[in-house]
Amino acid sequence: MSIQDYLTLSVARVIEETFDSRSLEFELPAGLAERFSYRPGQFLTLRVPFEGGWLPRCYSLSSTPLLDEPLRVTVKRVRDGRASNWLCDAVQAGDSLQVLVPAGIFVPRNLDTDLLLFGGGSGVTPVLSILRSALLAGSGRILLIYANRDEASVIFRDELKALASEHPQRLQVIHWLDSVQGIPAVSQLAELARPFAAAEAFICGPGPFMDAAVSALHSLGMPSARVHVERFVSLPEEGSVTPHAPVDTAQVCSQLSVRLDGEEFEMPCAEGETLLEAMQRAGLKPPSSCLVGSCATCMCTVESGTVEMLRNEALDQQEINEGWTLACQSLARSEHLRVRFPE
Repeated sequence: MSIQDYLTLSVARVIEETFDSRSLEFELPAGLAERFSYRPGQFLTLRVPFEGGWLPRCYSLSSTPLLDEPLRVTVKRVRDGRASNWLCDAVQAGDSLQVLVPAGIFVPRNLDTDLLLFGGGSGVTPVLSILRSALLAGSGRILLIYANRDEASVIFRDELKALASEHPQRLQVIHWLDSVQGIPAVSQLAELARPFAAAEAFICGPGPFMDAAVSALHSLGMPSARVHVERFVSLPEEGSVTPHAPVDTAQVCSQLSVRLDGEEFEMPCAEGETLLEAMQRAGLKPPSSCLVGSCATCMCTVESGTVEMLRNEALDQQEINEGWTLACQSLARSEHLRVRFPE
């Protein structure tokens, strides 16, 4: 990302959700409405000041794009969290923040399907956006399994209670409190999820919780293609990542074929050039955000040929085995290469 990509938005309202979390609602000028259109499950990247520098951080949108409501991100305080603590302590209504346009692929393809949602702590934020959107525009049933330390940590408690009451035929919310039930085991999550084993699953939360949920679904025989996981890591401070060396675009190392948004494209990929750079040089606009291999927005499937990933903090080994790669960090390592973006 470059500094020029950031846009300045004013914070319209700050909502204290729990003792350690708050939501920020943004005022969106009419001229930026189209650029900030988004899909349920996507996130914003905020540029947070820190010790004379800047920290880019991804926060999921907890609002829904299907209602005329402000863009809303929800932030939970993290121990020693340089960005989250500042956002929870310092930001007030009327302040301005630098923001990238929405990004991310943690998005249902079909809101009419049955949905199995796992949220752990603040991982409920993209899940809530998906849940609300599905209730508004979909027809399937929804099960939310929401894990927290204790009752005081439950974000959106009243909103979830009201939604479950308004949609008793479609929405079931199961709260799991570690203080009462202990850390959820794989076998326990599997039994809770069993009635929705044929659904589409979306999982977001702390790493161990997400790993347990994935294992639970695999034990039920749910195909990996129906298990969607949102993994966030802290992006590096601006200026701390060494940029790629300049490339000689005349030195073609691979012929790259790309399927993007239902269309086919062909272009040369130069030696040392990432797939994303080659696509952008050819005038394409594939999804991307962090550019450092941390957010998975640019993930695509290698259908033929081979690549080398320079950096990866977003994909797990199973996803790599299935052929996923990060366009912003992948170099072509075969004469012909074909990749496909999710549609």
